[in-house]
Amino acid sequence: MRRAGLAEVLDTFGPAYLATRPLPRGGAKVWRAITACRTAALGGHLEACDACGQHRHVYHSCRNRHCPQCQTRAKEAWLAARRREVLQVPYFHLVFTLPHSLNGLVAADPRTLYDLLFASVAATLTEFAASPRHLGGTPAFSLVLHTWTQDLRRHVHLHALVAGGALGPHGEWLRPKKGFLFPVRARSRVFRGKFIAALAPPTVNACGLPPAEWARLKSQCYAHDWVVYAKQPLGGPDAVLEYLGRYTHRVAISNERIVGIEGE
Repeated sequence: MRRAGLAEVLDTFGPAYLATRPLPRGGAKVWRAITACRTAALGGHLEACDACGQHRHVYHSCRNRHCPQCQTRAKEAWLAARRREVLQVPYFHLVFTLPHSLNGLVAADPRTLYDLLFASVAATLTEFAASPRHLGGTPAFSLVLHTWTQDLRRHVHLHALVAGGALGPHGEWLRPKKGFLFPVRARSRVFRGKFIAALAPPTVNACGLPPAEWARLKSQCYAHDWVVYAKQPLGGPDAVLEYLGRYTHRVAISNERIVGIEGE
């Protein structure tokens, strides 16, 4: 057994896999990028030291969002941009999860379902923040999408990092009126209602789901509260950025998780 990264795994077992399992266009693009990353296929450049004269040839990176070798620089650039946006206030960590019964729709049209998820969560947070019962202002939040668990199963959810307050109508900062930001159960039901309402018939039909099956699935979705919960407040902006750095620009299968490969 030899130590290897994801690119070596794809090179070793890829031809046999692709012979019987053709990839969609997006998946094929990612596959090509990962296997070409930091190889002669993408070209390279020569680095030289002015002091000692030593030089080395460096291959170019693919910079694909899903490549485990190309995320450090993109992550640092993203965090630098977020540092210019974060507020000097405590933050709350909220999580909004889609039920696994919707995994089939997500697989059929992930882009549309992810867009609906972002829109539904944003609308839910905005509605609660605007309510005089809670804050009565405009919220500030960042949303980070996660689509898998540690064991690589589909588990679609959004991490919401929400500022502990809102901007009032006259530019004042409004703090939570109670010991928490928003009530969890009410937030769960509003989120569920907004997401299901956004799943209009054209979207469901495009996913290939017959009307009768959608009626059954819709009833099933309404039968249970969706998983929405709040974690402990993260503290100030430094803690927020540290947390964000663990969830952005990270792929499901990193090179560090591959112990080794064997066989042909």
